[in-house]
Amino acid sequence: MKIVEQIKAPVAHEMELFEKKFQLAMASRIALLNRITHFIVNRKGKQMRPMFVFLVAKMIGDGEVNDRTYRGASVIELIHTATLVHDDVVDDSLKRRGFFSVNALWKNKIAVLVGDYLLSKGLLLSIDNGDFDLLQIISVAVREMSEGELLQIEKARRLDITESVYYDIIRKKTATLIAACCSLGACAVAPGSDDVEKMREFGEMIGIAFQIKDDLFDYGNERIGKPTGIDIKEQKMTLPLIHTLQISSKKDRKWLINSVKKHNRDKKRVKEVIDFVKNNGGLEYAVTAMYEYRDKAMKILNTYPDSEYKRSLELMVEYVIDRKK
Repeated sequence: MKIVEQIKAPVAHEMELFEKKFQLAMASRIALLNRITHFIVNRKGKQMRPMFVFLVAKMIGDGEVNDRTYRGASVIELIHTATLVHDDVVDDSLKRRGFFSVNALWKNKIAVLVGDYLLSKGLLLSIDNGDFDLLQIISVAVREMSEGELLQIEKARRLDITESVYYDIIRKKTATLIAACCSLGACAVAPGSDDVEKMREFGEMIGIAFQIKDDLFDYGNERIGKPTGIDIKEQKMTLPLIHTLQISSKKDRKWLINSVKKHNRDKKRVKEVIDFVKNNGGLEYAVTAMYEYRDKAMKILNTYPDSEYKRSLELMVEYVIDRKK
C-alpha cells in the first residue's frame, strides 16, 4: 500500500463524504464558475490538508467527527485552492500539477475572480453556520500567508535574509496553513481546549520541516516536480544558501550574492553555487534543522494515547521528511 493510502486509511470514509460536501460548497448558479470549479476538483492533489483535519479530530475526539469537522475541512480546502489559483497568477505560472492552470485556460482576470469567489465561499461557510472560532483560525492563516509572501518579495530585492527572517517567512507562507488544519481539527471537536493550541504548534512544526525539505530539493539530483536550481534562478534565499553565506569568507559571500543577483540565469554559474553550498555543509545544516522540527512535532504527538489516527499522523510526519517530490 502506498504511504499516502496508509495515512488516509483511518479517515477514508470521512474523506469520501468530504469530497461530496466540498463540491457542494463550491457550487454556483454561474455556469462558467461551475465549469472552472469542476476543472479544479478533477485535478486535485493528495488532499493532505483535509486529511490533517480529520486525523486530528478523530485522534482528539475518540474516533468521532461532527458536521463542524466537515465544514472545517471544506473551508481549509476552499481557502487553499483560492491561494493556489491566485499564486499561479502572481507567478505567471501556466501549469499546476502537470495540467494547465486556471489562468492559462481562462486568463488572469477570471482566475483572480475565481480565487476571490472560493475565498468568500470559505468564509461564508463558517459564518452561515456560526463557526466563528473556526473562522478566526482561517482568517489568521490567510493574513499570515499574505504577509509571508510579501516579506519574501521585499527581502528578495536585497537578498539580506537572515536565518530568523527565513523562518519567519516559511512559518507564515507554508507552516501557517498546515497549523490551521491541525488547529481546526482540534477546535471542531474540542472547542476551547488546550488541544487547539497544541495541535496548531504540531502543524507549524510539520510545516517548517516540509518547507526545509522543499528547499533541499533545489540541490538534489533526482527528477522531481521542480527543476534543480529553480530557487536560485528565482532569487529565493533558502536555508542551505543562507547558512553557507553566514559561514563564508567576505570574498566568497560577495561571489555568492553576485551570482544569485546577477548570474541567476546562467546555468553554469547556478551549478557552481549549488556545488559550493554542498561542499560547505549547507545541506547537512538544513537536514539537521529539518529533523529537529520533525522531533518537535513527534514530541507533541507523543503526549496523546496510542490510536490508529495518531499512527497515521506519525506516518504523515515521516512522509513529509522522506517524500521524493
